[in-house]
Amino acid sequence: MDEGTKKMEEGLNSPLNEDGNKNDLKKQVTIKTSNGGSTVEHHRDTMAKPVAVDEAAEPPVVKKNTKRVATLDAFRGLTIVLMILVDDAGEAYPRIDHSPWNGCTLADFVMPFFLFIVGVAIALALKRIPKKRDAVKKIILRTMKLLFWGIILQGGYSHAPNDLVYGVNMKFIRWCGILQRIALVYCVVALIETFTTKLRPTTLGSGHLSIFTAYKWQWLGGFVAFLIYMITTFTLYVPDWSFVDRFNGDEPKRYTVICGMRGHLGPACNAVGHVDRQVWGVNHLYSQPVWRRLKACTLNSPGDGLFSEDAPSWCRAPFEPEGLLSSISAIISGTLGIHYGHVLIHFKGHLERLKHWVSMGFVLLIIAIILHFTDAIPINKQLYSFSYVCFTAGAAGIVFSGFYILIDVLGLRTPFLFLEWIGMNAMLVFVMAAQGIFAAFVNGWYYEDPRNSLKSHSGAWLLASYTN
Repeated sequence: MDEGTKKMEEGLNSPLNEDGNKNDLKKQVTIKTSNGGSTVEHHRDTMAKPVAVDEAAEPPVVKKNTKRVATLDAFRGLTIVLMILVDDAGEAYPRIDHSPWNGCTLADFVMPFFLFIVGVAIALALKRIPKKRDAVKKIILRTMKLLFWGIILQGGYSHAPNDLVYGVNMKFIRWCGILQRIALVYCVVALIETFTTKLRPTTLGSGHLSIFTAYKWQWLGGFVAFLIYMITTFTLYVPDWSFVDRFNGDEPKRYTVICGMRGHLGPACNAVGHVDRQVWGVNHLYSQPVWRRLKACTLNSPGDGLFSEDAPSWCRAPFEPEGLLSSISAIISGTLGIHYGHVLIHFKGHLERLKHWVSMGFVLLIIAIILHFTDAIPINKQLYSFSYVCFTAGAAGIVFSGFYILIDVLGLRTPFLFLEWIGMNAMLVFVMAAQGIFAAFVNGWYYEDPRNSLKSHSGAWLLASYTN
């Protein structure tokens, strides 16, 4: 990864000063020259015009000292830890696993937290854009890298950690996934930020809404994503559809799901699933959707188990939780995240930042709760509903503010160094831990039988502890 791309990932442009502000720090350089046996010191400000020095003296090389945003790294590290926790323990403790349909569990916060962090990082990384063409190239390159690794890790090529084999039948490859969604959101939000750099003011005007009007194009992009999602979700006609179940039973069997409706927000006939079936094809969707844990599908709900005898046909159907239409809605999560980054850049005082962050977080939570409990738009991760966007973005804003208070305001950085390290190496930890590569490595060392490994024994212990 080149240096420019690395900075885009880290969200760094300038160091923080002692007050935690993103003002550029002026550095003073001392140049010593020999003048008749005596030493003369010349002081100059690196931000000012250079002063004349003895031509015989070699000018020093000043290395720019950048400082990462510790709060953002710690928050990113926490999100990675949550992902590992719910992936490894979700089967044993289904209450923290993804909600089968409506509702929000611990696992359902992971994806929107990632997208929120992406938004904040974009605001910091693209604070200044010397060359727009170079910035666009880096954005496209990073997007392609995320898409490539997403397909490799979640497209079916890797069978880690359970099976020690690789390879995928292209007829059934899964095109969507976590990294693919992050790539889409990152690309859209970062390109809007890049192409509108000359349209935004360098300083904010007066008034409480100036931070919103200064970045009106970013909000317009989020609003367009909102309109596309809402109009499609509630107006697109969903006809009857069929699929072949190749995973349950000895022989493949075809099922038909009766729909013929619009605006349905249930598992069987929603527009989100219909768009993915039309764009990607039903064979390229996720084959083990979490709705299989609904009471309508299994008696073991909310845990996984055998289908009940009267389970409807859609219980066996594939569904893409990171599909196209829901990923368009996810752009709003990135838009809200970049707004928090803009506040970090323009608001210079701790209290001023926190007042805006916390108040906006609670407003988003209130909107989500009203939409959910009035049954207008239920909180639903699988559909990435607007209430889900508001609820998780509000929670992300509150958590981010909490980390900011602890790390930047109170200076309690040491207890979060481990989370910072994970956040600084997020991609490595994601691939090794969250995607099971490290577990597959451990699983690859077995005694006599591949099922007799350290990982298989630890998983059996976790399941036994839960059932007992």
